[in-house]
Amino acid sequence: MGRWICCLCSRVTDSLMLLLVLALGCDPSTAATSSPSVPHVKPSYSFGRTFLGLDKCNACIGTSICKKFFKEEIRFDTWLSSHLKLPPNSLLSYSGNYTDDAKSWRQVDITRLTSKYQHDRADKRICTSLLKTKTCSLEQALRRTHRFQKWLRAKRLTPDLVQGLPSPLLRCPSQRLLDRIVRRYAEVPDAGSIYMDHLTDRDKLRLLYTLAVNSHPILLQMFPDVEGWPFPRYLGSCGRLVVSASTRPLRDFFGTAPEVAADLALQLLAVLGSMATNDLNYFFYFTHVDAGTFGVFSNGHLFIRDASTLGVIDREEGSQLMDGQQEYKDIFSCLTADCQSVLVSCDSIGEKHSLVMVCQDLLPKLLAGKFQPPMQGRIDAFLQRCAHGLGEPAELAEILKPLRSCDSRFAYRYPDCRYSDKY
Repeated sequence: MGRWICCLCSRVTDSLMLLLVLALGCDPSTAATSSPSVPHVKPSYSFGRTFLGLDKCNACIGTSICKKFFKEEIRFDTWLSSHLKLPPNSLLSYSGNYTDDAKSWRQVDITRLTSKYQHDRADKRICTSLLKTKTCSLEQALRRTHRFQKWLRAKRLTPDLVQGLPSPLLRCPSQRLLDRIVRRYAEVPDAGSIYMDHLTDRDKLRLLYTLAVNSHPILLQMFPDVEGWPFPRYLGSCGRLVVSASTRPLRDFFGTAPEVAADLALQLLAVLGSMATNDLNYFFYFTHVDAGTFGVFSNGHLFIRDASTLGVIDREEGSQLMDGQQEYKDIFSCLTADCQSVLVSCDSIGEKHSLVMVCQDLLPKLLAGKFQPPMQGRIDAFLQRCAHGLGEPAELAEILKPLRSCDSRFAYRYPDCRYSDKY
């Protein structure tokens, strides 16, 4: 009798626990592992395919990280509020949190390749120019194009398949560069080959669409941070959203302390140097820089935050696309750019191309009025000459090196700086 009563009590307790779990809207399998550091209550919430851009696939970036969104292992910062409202879909980027074990979380950036307005306008352009209708199946429309039909038949990504695409990455393509795109493409389960046999028709359309809209996520995959490249880590894509490691834009540091400004300026010069001279013999250049092009991790390390304006010239093979061929235009040339825009000639890019832009637009804002005379005067004089293509970056580096400090604010090099002359 006592055993029967205990069993009955146990069943009642289990039933009450199940009712409690259902009332809270929790999954019993994850209720015990939810993060205490990230409070989370979910009364009623759904992403919707439209917010993520999944309703536009396969005219999208990819789906490699969708499961983490739906399993709530990626959370927007607004999930921490009591209202649990989705952020506005008109924003270009969002702050989020990412976990692999539901216990430890790290910050991530969730971004769109273009604004929703630009995406919507491009979608409309596809339908009106290809099918003469206001709405259509984007995938069906793009699959009918001459360019994509060539992609379907191709075994290897060759320069003629990317000619006319607006991305700076593809303005001066070599076969070696294009092979690297295919070999490092992370939105497919089996990468590593220079041949496109492992890419399905869907994969080819997603890769072509991404290259046509914004090559930022492709560059993060081609040149990963774990190999020492100055880019944030690519974590995956879902629909038209890209997830990468979080950085604060350089604009947030324009009013920072002098020693921090000096450190960031030196890092900026070092990044430009590594992009001009590296073991793979690729020359990277910017077509545009602004206060959001570079970012800073929480440990003080500076990275390229936005690679969308980054071009690559292969010094080993050279460009295999003649400038005359770049006049070829189609719908993929016009998704985010003016169809009549003239592409920059590969031969017009000089060694100091990116340095001049940085000296004109970024370093004055970072270093202006930070230091005592005559040091400030020396810095200002160099930046004026640098903005006109004169002077060497080593000259500014020599001025700034004595100005930066060695303390815990610079976690990326502390305490190593105490024992090294490098810093």
